Amino acid sequence: MRRCRYRGQGKAHIQHVLTAIAVNIERLSGLPSDEETPAPRRPNAFQDYLDQREIPRLKSWRTLGS
Repeated sequence: MRRCRYRGQGKAHIQHVLTAIAVNIERLSGLPSDEETPAPRRPNAFQDYLDQREIPRLKSWRTLGS
């Protein structure tokens, strides 16, 4: 990206955006597959507090204890 192929701020911006997209695709292709999902995390102190008082948690907070 040190040298742009195109002249003009608009065209250079498009080239930078497309280059960033390509870099991100390369990074995503290197991530582990979904088969290797990490183990769920333990509840934090706030989630323990909610559990002790039998207050329902959000679905996104579901972990080992619930």
